[in-house]
Amino acid sequence: MGGSKRRKSRTTGPVDNAWSLKIPQFKKEDNPHRLLEESSFATLFPKYREQYLKEHWSLIQKALEEHAITAELDLVEGSMTVKTTRKTWDPYIIIKARDMIKLLSRSVPYEQAMKVLQDEISADIIKISSLIRDKEKFVKRRQRLIGPNGSTLKAIELLTNCYVLVQGQTVAALGPYKGLQQVRRIAEDTMKNIHPIYNIKALMIKRELAKDPKLTNENWDRFLPKFNNKNINKRKQPRKKKEKKPYTTFPPLPQESKLDKQIATGEYFLNEEQKRAKRKKEQDARHEEATKRRQERRAQAFVPPEEKPVENKITKTEIDIKEIKKKVEKGLKKVQYNTKLD
Repeated sequence: MGGSKRRKSRTTGPVDNAWSLKIPQFKKEDNPHRLLEESSFATLFPKYREQYLKEHWSLIQKALEEHAITAELDLVEGSMTVKTTRKTWDPYIIIKARDMIKLLSRSVPYEQAMKVLQDEISADIIKISSLIRDKEKFVKRRQRLIGPNGSTLKAIELLTNCYVLVQGQTVAALGPYKGLQQVRRIAEDTMKNIHPIYNIKALMIKRELAKDPKLTNENWDRFLPKFNNKNINKRKQPRKKKEKKPYTTFPPLPQESKLDKQIATGEYFLNEEQKRAKRKKEQDARHEEATKRRQERRAQAFVPPEEKPVENKITKTEIDIKEIKKKVEKGLKKVQYNTKLD
């Protein structure tokens, strides 16, 4: 039937070019015999969504009637139902209608939920509660996905071209198929303690690299940020081997109680005045030790540093006594000779 025609392309070129081309719209003329059987889907909605759905139900019915789908709202049971009719020509539109009422039950506004009826847009509801058990960690990581004042969520929407809403234990996403894959990966990685900034940076880098035609056939892994997990799993750590104590047939001695220690020291047999005097004596001894340490610490500032001995740089020359005697004798001989001449 027409379901196979929806997925075909008018081109016969290569596969890469076929993905970039627009899928033709499925019209009434493509399926003139209509559907053979009727299908229906129902979903429950919380109590706080009742007033909003009552106000917008006429708009929801009008949007679905264009595709020959009927919608019913049961306020007693708290459910929404969509059904095909004999005039429905598109076999896949009932799946789109099912996604629409699911999004409405997850607090997605009507203006956004009705976009899922388009061919190139789909929806994905990610259950993040099953990815983590600890409630406190779940709340922290969910808030990390939203970011301060919703800034992280806004960045994800701009990079993936999807509408993302975090509500309770699920993340509802609405947009093109490629963007939904990116949103799911970011949400799951955030619940696994990987900060969404890594995925946001990777998407920004990929967007810039896609503009360069020279890098179309190259590997982009060297440009993308890499996440290093620093959390060490305690279960995987090797256990410390306990040292085996020597085996003894006798059990260990019981630890002494406070009463036994008092009896051993003799404190148990003292009266109140003696105990008080003993405590005061111990306290005075502690005070004396503390004051002595304090005085020593203060006196260290007044202790002069040790001076290093000054090395005598003058080297002593060795004096030869024999040479001096010879010089003195020569001098005396000259003096005696001069006196004889006179």
